[in-house]
Amino acid sequence: MVDYGALSLIPPLVVVVLAIVLRTSFEPLLIGCLAGFVLIALHTHGNFFTGFVDSMMHVIGDPTQGGSVWVILVCGLYGSLIGLMIRSGGTMKFGDWALSKIKSQRGALMGAWGLGLAIFLDDYLSALTVGLSMRKITDAFKIPRSKLAYIVNTTAAPWCVVVPISTWTIFTGTILESSGVAAKGAGLSTYWKMIPFVCYGYISVLIIPLFIFGMLPWFGKMKKADMHARETGKLTQMEFTMNSSLDVTPMNKQKQAKVIYFLLPVLVLLAATIYFDIDALKGVMITVTFTFLYYLIIKVGNFAQLSETVFTGFNSMVFALAILMMSYVLKDVNDKMGLTQYVLHGVSPYVNKQLLPLLVFASLSVIAVTTGSSWGLYAVAIPLVVPLANSLHSNVLLNCGAIVSAGVFGSNACLYSDATILTAQSTECNNLENGLAQMPYASIAFALSCVAYLILGYTVS
Repeated sequence: MVDYGALSLIPPLVVVVLAIVLRTSFEPLLIGCLAGFVLIALHTHGNFFTGFVDSMMHVIGDPTQGGSVWVILVCGLYGSLIGLMIRSGGTMKFGDWALSKIKSQRGALMGAWGLGLAIFLDDYLSALTVGLSMRKITDAFKIPRSKLAYIVNTTAAPWCVVVPISTWTIFTGTILESSGVAAKGAGLSTYWKMIPFVCYGYISVLIIPLFIFGMLPWFGKMKKADMHARETGKLTQMEFTMNSSLDVTPMNKQKQAKVIYFLLPVLVLLAATIYFDIDALKGVMITVTFTFLYYLIIKVGNFAQLSETVFTGFNSMVFALAILMMSYVLKDVNDKMGLTQYVLHGVSPYVNKQLLPLLVFASLSVIAVTTGSSWGLYAVAIPLVVPLANSLHSNVLLNCGAIVSAGVFGSNACLYSDATILTAQSTECNNLENGLAQMPYASIAFALSCVAYLILGYTVS
């Protein structure tokens, strides 16, 4: 295998720099991926374009849960479900009902935080549902979309890793089994023992109310967004470009909308996802089918309107999915160039038992936030870190918790991670505006997590 060394850092750095300069997402990802394949071709005497096309075919054809086809179907069908709920009038009615109960900006923000905690099964489900349902409410109180997006994003993946059961805990449990950390069939129960060590997850979630209640002041771009909203009445500062042709007009204007049109599909989605062992794809397929038939029977819309909405809803996710697929190609480039191995091997000479958790968290966080990879990072990093932890007699679960924290920090803070893109879609907030505004807040949670891992490294045997 070719050793690319520090060259493996070039593709993610190209993406980050261009994303900030161009203030867009897809083009920097594309250029960064092409740069990576050019470097690979120069070292292997291959064809960079062939490598790029082969990688896209490999990424799109990935059959595993959490792979590209799975993500395309899950996100697209979530778009279909959202389209159905919007056109039923139920989402609007839910917003009206919530507005009658919420009396202040603080209440609206706490409502978004609380709903994020309640929808913990899957970060995609949380990001899309909370953003969609709370957008009208926070708009009514002139809350900048970037502030809503920060809360939505930070109660999606970070909360999923500290609850006992979610798509994240189940997936990581399987990695713990395959890495020998947990016995076969005991991956989830082993993960539960690891939850106290997933520091970034609960720290990032718990500091949100401190900002909402003014114990910590809003600052940076978030504060500027508040001033911009007060002075101009505009809740965004950058143009939202990911919206598609989703029709938001009611299908049956003579049918009075009810809150149940929104709540019942959400409840079915949660129940179906749980029933099928936290399988988000099966859950959303059942829910779209149920919602279609439910709305047809009660005459919310006719067959043609419902069918059209299913497809336009799916289509509304296409641009977001294009960005996600290109981020997966970037991950493939990084894997081919050995980015994770390079970083881990680079820090290993400076490691001792006490500092290992901190260095694992910090180094892998850099990878996660520059590549947007979380689950892929777990699959590569856990088998590498476990033997290192064992050789230094460092607590294995503590170090695995540091890996999980690093991945979720990347999901939370990366400008083009799946969580950031889907949060932007649901809150209709430009993903760069969202990412740049929340970066300092994610950095606070990152710094506090570093302190926590330093302390735990010296206190947990």
